[in-house]
Amino acid sequence: MAKYLVIVESPAKVKTIKKFLGSNYEVVASNGHVRDLPKSTMGVDFDNDFEPKYITIRGKGDKLAELRRMVKKADKVFLATDPDREGEAISWHLANALKLDDKKAKRITFNEITKPAVKASLKEPRTIDMDRVDAQQARRVLDRMVGYSISPLLWNKIKRGLSAGRVQSVALRMLCDREEEINAFIPKEYWDMNAVINVKGEKKPLVASFYGTKDGKMEIEGKAQLDGIIKEIKGSKFKVSEIKTGTRVKKAPVPFITSTLQQEASKVLNFSTQKTMRLAQQLYEGVDIKGRGTIGLITYLRTDSTRISDTAAEQAAEYIQATYGEKYVAKVIKENKNGKKIQDAHEAIRPTDITLTPIMIKDELSRDLFRLYQLIWKRFTASRMESAIYDTTSVKISAKDYVFTASASKIGFDGFMSVYVDSETEKVEANNIISKLTKESELTLEELEENQHFTQPPAHFTEAALVKAMEELGIGRPSTYAPTITTILGRRYITKEKKNLYVTELGEAVNSVMKTAFPVIVDTSFTANMESLLDSVEEGLVSWKTVIKNFYPDLKDAVDNAEKELEKIEIADEVSDEICEECGRQMVIKYGPHGKFLACPGFPECKNTKPYLEKIGVPCPDCGKEVVIKKTKKGRKFYGCIDYPECNFMSWQKPSAKKCPECGGFMVEKGNKLACGDENCGYVELISKEEK
Repeated sequence: MAKYLVIVESPAKVKTIKKFLGSNYEVVASNGHVRDLPKSTMGVDFDNDFEPKYITIRGKGDKLAELRRMVKKADKVFLATDPDREGEAISWHLANALKLDDKKAKRITFNEITKPAVKASLKEPRTIDMDRVDAQQARRVLDRMVGYSISPLLWNKIKRGLSAGRVQSVALRMLCDREEEINAFIPKEYWDMNAVINVKGEKKPLVASFYGTKDGKMEIEGKAQLDGIIKEIKGSKFKVSEIKTGTRVKKAPVPFITSTLQQEASKVLNFSTQKTMRLAQQLYEGVDIKGRGTIGLITYLRTDSTRISDTAAEQAAEYIQATYGEKYVAKVIKENKNGKKIQDAHEAIRPTDITLTPIMIKDELSRDLFRLYQLIWKRFTASRMESAIYDTTSVKISAKDYVFTASASKIGFDGFMSVYVDSETEKVEANNIISKLTKESELTLEELEENQHFTQPPAHFTEAALVKAMEELGIGRPSTYAPTITTILGRRYITKEKKNLYVTELGEAVNSVMKTAFPVIVDTSFTANMESLLDSVEEGLVSWKTVIKNFYPDLKDAVDNAEKELEKIEIADEVSDEICEECGRQMVIKYGPHGKFLACPGFPECKNTKPYLEKIGVPCPDCGKEVVIKKTKKGRKFYGCIDYPECNFMSWQKPSAKKCPECGGFMVEKGNKLACGDENCGYVELISKEEK
């Protein structure tokens, strides 16, 4: 019997795929990349047509030796790495490292790890797509040239350990620009006014908002203007001047792509982009389901296509008809038309089997895996359903020449909303008073409510908002959003508080250097155009080395000029409130390989250092000193007294400064609740908005 070898990227896929194939197939993982540019040098030969110098990644020698032994025994090799540019490049590197020719080795791809998809891919093997490989090579070489040319400059002008990147520097620029907008923002005063109106025959009053005059909408810009309007209105008769009824259609959402999944998981589940991608990878690679074994639950997670296969569409229509009824099955499917080329046009992110509902497999999944799968399942199911229809009523109420408006809506047909309501959907509240109004209704003004407001500055970026902005500007691709944010967080160019991203002093310094010395690289339009060029390489329209040749001379000139002209920037260390016991100076917060630590600023005269303990602003319930965040030897976080070992207080949950009203003991945070630390007491209360 023939022996076939299937090489995948991740060990997690091996067990899943092996189960689908017979005993004639051996499945093995490459554990990601096996070759790359060297870490110690640029790795690009500028004198030899920009040829990259690939080497075996350190630690991968044994893996390649194992793969070579398996290749010798196999009659045919199938390279089954991920179905995107990077996956194509990994297959090409494997073919080169293992000296495979087109006769013995074939490339296969599948968008989901299910038996039908894997079996179908084996029936349609192909050669490696060199246009896709070249697009990935161009990206890798461009990123290497930018990083390895500019990073040493940042070390020299600011501090060692910094880095610049073709996409990360643009993301940092976007965050800094937003920070500047917020700092420069000047609030502007405005007022609104509500009329509380009694309707004859109704127990509750009607609240109508000030709209303007009969000639159109009007803004109230100051108190004097407001007082003038009130003076004219008071004592005048209120009457219904217009009633409009109608319907409003809310279309079903399109299924998730990488960026929209990251955004919605952030808003609804409070997941970071990195966490979303890690969990989605697990769902894609396979989860052990009782009665079915290990199966991939979702399709490939790095995509910017909203396309759905015919088979999945038919299965969804059958499921929706059987579960919700014929009228819920979409007749026309909404397409996402943004005018951009879809790179790596797989399918959208969807469940591999819509009949495998979240509730059926809840017990087989961890809490976070279940929540993400449920989000993907609901969104896909909703995307194949009919639109929701609202019945709307809007009224205009006149008082002299001024107009107030009120509106109400109720769901006439819930459509897709019977399954899924996204984070942007407004809450609908039916208003029975409005629906009963006629032009003959008798209205009496009870009071006028006036409210002063000030315009708000632009909001700080969250991870979700930054991903959305990067996608809209065409910066990066599905596989780059999460790593980009993770990198600038890890470099401490930005910091994250609750959900908001803030630029640090270090980030501002790096951005200042980049804007001054490399304005083209941090220009959003240039970066978006470069992504389009990479798409053209993938389409076979442009040579990848042409892209490199056109880019490099300008980069080299900019680096040479920056070396001469830029001045050194000093970044002050963050001062703590800890006093050095040896010399009395205030200690500063430094960053080491294992995170933050405290060091004396008197180094090298004073070499005192000690662990940095992050205070949470809560007194120790036992001794009254500070509670700090600590970690066990295995890295698990807990809360303990700063005075350990004299005080042994510890808690796995975050303590609260609030005392238990029942027993007087300390309380801990558990989600959106506060619970007594003494389980025998059992007191629980919701955390108020003020406490949050």
